[in-house]
Amino acid sequence: MMKLLYQTHSPYARKALVFAHEVGLADRLEVVHQETSPTNRNEAVFAHNPLGKVPVLVRPGQAPIFDSDVICAFFDSLNEGRKLIPETGARRWQALTMQAVAQGVCEAGIALRWETVRRPEPLRYPPLGDGYAEKLVASYDWLERELDPEAPLHVGHVAVATALSWIAFRDLPDFRDGRPRLSGWLDRFAARPSMRATPLSGDTQD
Repeated sequence: MMKLLYQTHSPYARKALVFAHEVGLADRLEVVHQETSPTNRNEAVFAHNPLGKVPVLVRPGQAPIFDSDVICAFFDSLNEGRKLIPETGARRWQALTMQAVAQGVCEAGIALRWETVRRPEPLRYPPLGDGYAEKLVASYDWLERELDPEAPLHVGHVAVATALSWIAFRDLPDFRDGRPRLSGWLDRFAARPSMRATPLSGDTQD
């Protein structure tokens, strides 16, 4: 059995686990919660990932795999059904571009939290926080235009759903107002068994 080093409030870790559910691999994983942050060194995670971050996939007798994009690609290589990372053509680049935007949403959201919640107040730089918030709003608008609610499921959908649900979980700038296509799609996606089996919970421990 493979071991997934996980965090219940990480959008990246949740993305990997939701993907595992979607391709029928979740029952092959032992999910182990690990608290990490840049100020909270976790030796169990550093032992497998020099970046000290989750998710990490620990495989018996093989090298560990880390970063949610890489873990999802590995899971898709084991997927015996329709691939969720299209192998060729325009659909591949659309899916990977959507995944990249979703990952950027998470990065901007995490950075915004540092400037508004996590960093001691005298050390915060409001213009930097404003810049991250602008990236979020621009990404929401792009997703409202570009996400096809009727497209077959792919990795970009998993990435967007887990990113936006984390944005809501952390009470970051709203993506729903004025974006009915995106909001309606997310509500439907959130009802999938893979999302219901992986709820977000917990607080960052710095």
